[in-house]
This record gives sequence, structure tokens and C-alpha cells, in this order.
Amino acid sequence: MSSQVRPQVQRCEQFINGKFVPSVSGEYIPLVSPESGEISSEIANSTAQDVENAVQAALQAFRESPWRSSVPYRVTRLRTLAAKIRQNMPALVEVESRITGRPIREMRAQLGRLPEWYDYFASVAETLEDTIPPFGPGYLNIVRREPLGVVGLLTPFNHPLLILAKKLAPALAAGNAVVIKPSEMAPLTVNMLAGYIQESGIPDGIVNVIHGLGSVAGKALAEHKALSKVDLTGGTPTGRAVAATAGCNLIKVAAELGGKASIIVFDDADFESAVNGAVFAGYVATGQTCVQGARVLVSETMYDRFLDAFVNKVKKLRVGKPSDPNTDIGPLISERQRNKVVDLINVGIREGATLAWGSNPLPPQGWYVSPTVLSNVSNDMKIAQEEVFGPVVCVMKYKSEEDAIKIANGTDFGLGMAVWTNDIRRAHRVAEQLEAGIVWINDHHRIHPASPWGGYKDSGIGRENGIDCYKDYTQVKSIIIKTASDRFDWFDGSSEEKRYS
Repeated sequence: MSSQVRPQVQRCEQFINGKFVPSVSGEYIPLVSPESGEISSEIANSTAQDVENAVQAALQAFRESPWRSSVPYRVTRLRTLAAKIRQNMPALVEVESRITGRPIREMRAQLGRLPEWYDYFASVAETLEDTIPPFGPGYLNIVRREPLGVVGLLTPFNHPLLILAKKLAPALAAGNAVVIKPSEMAPLTVNMLAGYIQESGIPDGIVNVIHGLGSVAGKALAEHKALSKVDLTGGTPTGRAVAATAGCNLIKVAAELGGKASIIVFDDADFESAVNGAVFAGYVATGQTCVQGARVLVSETMYDRFLDAFVNKVKKLRVGKPSDPNTDIGPLISERQRNKVVDLINVGIREGATLAWGSNPLPPQGWYVSPTVLSNVSNDMKIAQEEVFGPVVCVMKYKSEEDAIKIANGTDFGLGMAVWTNDIRRAHRVAEQLEAGIVWINDHHRIHPASPWGGYKDSGIGRENGIDCYKDYTQVKSIIIKTASDRFDWFDGSSEEKRYS
């Protein structure tokens, strides 16, 4: 579909085999500013043929370039890429804030850490050694890790560069070629990264970027039979479909999916720190994060006091332009997302929840939603169970430690949770019982490239970050060498007992 756009808007083309190229159809889709609701750019509308072209370029580069075979070659170029990201940080921050609606102060803090992933995984590639397991006398067994081949990376709109780094850095460090499909709602900084990749000396075709709609280009990429792995961050229904396809193709799959994180606040916690931490968990990124602290569980003995303090803190959050360093809450990514969030707030109120705060005056343009607090929420309500992906937090009561754990585990999701307590025994005891891949104690939303990241239950399969993630972008080859000098002939006509296997 061709869009009617102003002639001065920026075009975002595909990046295939080292060149920025339009889609074979020549069509574009509009990119709409979350702040103004106006068209700010146009994005190449990639087709299945574009996906095919990108995959073939990746296959050729993987087979013919030195990328797969030389660890020092990869390490040097990944560290060069990390340096280029640092050098271009102000531009990346400005564009990512503008296209996502995220406050620029958040973007500076988040994107400032991007180079760590490329440096870390370069070091993993440089230091991870082959193994020599015991095999018995007369034999030497060398176990090597080799790259998979071509990997498909499908990334969302909320953290375009950070989530991509968690996939791209280990994939490249392990020696793979990749085809990236970013969200059509936030593709610009991924193209900027592609330019830095080109400048870093990474061979043409090793990294490719296609755009377009998830239902067309994303689907074609996830289903491509030449892939050796697909790595997705997105919604749970999409994750199920991608995982099913990967199973049919007998390839690896990793999927970081939805979440509905609970924060358990115990009455022995530092009260002010717990309030501040819960507000941070619930409203950073305007709530558009899979580990959003969407459910704050508070002991009934301190519920009213905590709710009052929480609401008073939320009232002070500043809604405004993403470019303003004083802004705390920016717009949501799209009109559709804003409408979904507002609808779910109304559903919660109809279910019996109390609107403790929300619906304050908002800017006349853009996809803004007031930071919202719902109290008197029970665990069976839709608002307590469904991922909202917006600035909406449910403050819920519990009666005992056991009750808190039961409520926290009482969702289909299990990505992240947090526990606020000053009792070290309780902290460990509760963390061990929570059904989540990430549990923070007296904190939230902290991440490191060496720390595994992923979920239980409907929050996905596989892990990002850490050495295990690197290994999952490799395949194992076992080389067995006979070192004994004896001559072996099983069929020598004798009945002598010999080693068979």
C-alpha cells in the first residue's frame, strides 16, 4: 500500500547485503509520531520476496566471509561497533525518544548501556574454550562450538535497540549471520545501527534489516526454512505461533513474551524506598515494558497507608513532551495502544476496582494516557490478569506471606517479580517460591549482559544474556580422535572380545 506522505519526511529503507534498498514493491507504510499523531517518516513495506533476498544474502555471507571461522576477526569488529555506538549516542537517544515517545532522560540512561552488550559478548567469544571430555584410553574427544548459520531476530517497539542488543550481540559474537525484523512502529534507530555496523567492518550480508508489517514480513521471516534459529520478543500469541513453526522446521527458538509482574511489599520493608521503587517499576517507559510492576501487593495491615503514599507520588509524575528532560510520562506508541489501555481501565472499574488516581488533563495531541492507579483489585479481575502495556498499576491486598506468594503466582505469566523486605531470610524464602525467571529484591528492572533474562509459563522460552545465551547461538561438534597405535579389525574372523563403541 502506498501512503500519502509529505515529500520532506524521512524514508527508512531496508538494509540488505550492505546496502540500503527499497522494497521490491516500491511501497511504503507511514510512521506516526506518538507525540503529535502526525506522519513523521515512511517505512519500506518489505514483502516475502524482500525477506528471501535478505536471507540469501545472509547465507552467502555466512558461507563465504571469514566471519564464521575467525573469532579474533569478530571480536575486533564487535568492539569497533561498541565504540561507534558510544560516539553516536546523542543521535541515537534523540531519535529513539522521538519515535517511541519515551522521555529523553530514560533514553539517555538506557541507551548509554548498549555498548556493554557488544563488549561483553566479544569477550565471551574471545575467552570461551573448547572442551575435552573424558573418552577413555587411546582417544581424544574435542568438543567445539560452531555458529548455527542464519538467525532471524524479531524485535518490538518498546526498547528497539536494547532488546535487539540482547539478541544481536550474542548472535554475532557466536559467528552467525542475521536478518532483523524490527517493529514497524519503531524502526529508525535499527537502521542507524545498521549504518554503524557497515562502518565497523562487519562483512556485507552478515547483518540485514527488513521492515514492513509483522503479519507479512515478520511471518515470512519466522517461517523461512533456511533459518537455524528464530529469536522473538513480542506478545504471547505471536510467540506460540513462531514456536510452532520453529518446531515444524526443527530449529532453535527463543521467545521473550508477555508479563504481568507482581511486586510484593512486606511490612518490614523500608517504606519510602518501597513506594519509590514500586512507582518506578510501574511507570518507567510509560508502563510499556514486559516487566512492568503492574501488580503491587501490599499487606492489609499497611494497605491504606501505602496506597496514600503511592498515589501521592504518582500525582507528581510529569506528563509531557518526550524531548523535555523534565518529562516522566510520555505518550504511548500508537492510537490503537492508547485506546486499548483506556478500554482496560474502564473494564477494571466496571469489574469493581476503584480509580484511586487518573484521568487528569492531558496534552491535546498525541497518544497520552494519565498515569493511573486502581485500588481494591482482586486477582480474578481481567485488569489484574491481562497485560495492559501502559501506565496502569493495580494495588492489591494480601493477608499473609503465603497469600502474597499465591496471588503473585496466580497469573499465566512469569517473567519478572520483585520483593521488598529487610528480612534476609524472608527475601530468599519468598524468591525461591515465586514462579518467575527474574526476581529482584528491594529493586526492579535492573539488567546486565551477564545476567540471564527470560520467563516461566506464558512469558516465554529460552534466555537472553549470559554465557548460556551465547551457547544457544551455537551448535556442538564432537571430534573424536583415535590416538592409540593399535590396528583395529572387528571382522578379523576371531571371536575375540573387542571394544565395540
